[in-house]
Amino acid sequence: MRAEAQSHVDTINDALSLLRRFLDWDRALRRLDELNARVEDQSLWENPKAAQEVMRERRRLDEAITATRAIESELNDNIELVEMAEAEGDAEMEGQAVEALAELATRAEADKVKALLAGEADANDTYIEINAGAGGTESQDWAEMLQRMYTRWGERHGMKVELVDYHAGEQAGIKSATLLLKGENAYGYAKTESGVHRLVRISPYDSSARRHTSFSSVWVYPVIDDSIEIEINESELRIDTYRSSGAGGQHINTTDSAVRITHLPTGIVVACQNQRSQHKNKAEAYNQLRARLYEHELRKREEEANAVNATKTDIGWGHQIRSYVLQPYQLVKDLRTGVTSTSPSDVLDGDLDPFMAAALSQRVTGETVEVEDVE
Repeated sequence: MRAEAQSHVDTINDALSLLRRFLDWDRALRRLDELNARVEDQSLWENPKAAQEVMRERRRLDEAITATRAIESELNDNIELVEMAEAEGDAEMEGQAVEALAELATRAEADKVKALLAGEADANDTYIEINAGAGGTESQDWAEMLQRMYTRWGERHGMKVELVDYHAGEQAGIKSATLLLKGENAYGYAKTESGVHRLVRISPYDSSARRHTSFSSVWVYPVIDDSIEIEINESELRIDTYRSSGAGGQHINTTDSAVRITHLPTGIVVACQNQRSQHKNKAEAYNQLRARLYEHELRKREEEANAVNATKTDIGWGHQIRSYVLQPYQLVKDLRTGVTSTSPSDVLDGDLDPFMAAALSQRVTGETVEVEDVE
């Protein structure tokens, strides 16, 4: 088999292997049979909420199993076609089969990522919080670049993007910002972006045109609905109000309508200033707090299961998950998975899917990669 065809076959087999491992294939088949039997039980429909949950799980499992079987079947058919074409010396038939394998490899990768988005809150909307690290204007400008990157990523996927909180930098950029992305599987994809992001470039703010390194942190947590109960003790909260900040004009607010809530036991801080009403800002801040506390619990569970310390770290050297180098060469490198891009402009314009897919796969396999950071 030609190298090109074999490469596509290897990609498809890798995706199938990960899908089967993630689904726990034999258990998934048994579970689907159980769910099909429950759907046939008329008593289930006496409890609409329980029925909805059963149908949701059944649909997810059925789609994943059906997609996996379809890929396996098409893979075998196309391998036979390639081998037949090679045996008969039919270059046209072989070319068509290789092209079909390439399309199947792309679909297998997409189905793999879709199946990996089966976490407890993966389907939910998400908050993305960005904070500039030490370094003044440099890091604040970098934080604003990240804000634009995630805004563009959300727009590329047809999501509605709202700016919930915003604190401008002294000269340029932002000190912090919180985005709300509303769309299918927003949290499932974006959750892999939590961590410290490092930028290396010739500073536009340095008259000597020296190379600077800047850091900003990204923190991602899901929007939760009313079906998830999060207990908040009012005595454990500190609520501060302050005047909203912004870019000027209509963004300027002359009253103390912005709200900041600190959850004292965990140290979690949330804020909202996008509404003119203090009451509305407080309600949104409470929503963020519930989401952060829920994400905090999910992270604790993941750490216990994987025995990996994934807590929030200092914004600086040694903690970054990805480096973006703009000078003297062009490279973006993920330090968890080893995935790279030689087009930082595309990445900063929201082309993040390859990085997210690799990080999602790594969460399933648990395999770590030794990756050297770029200079």
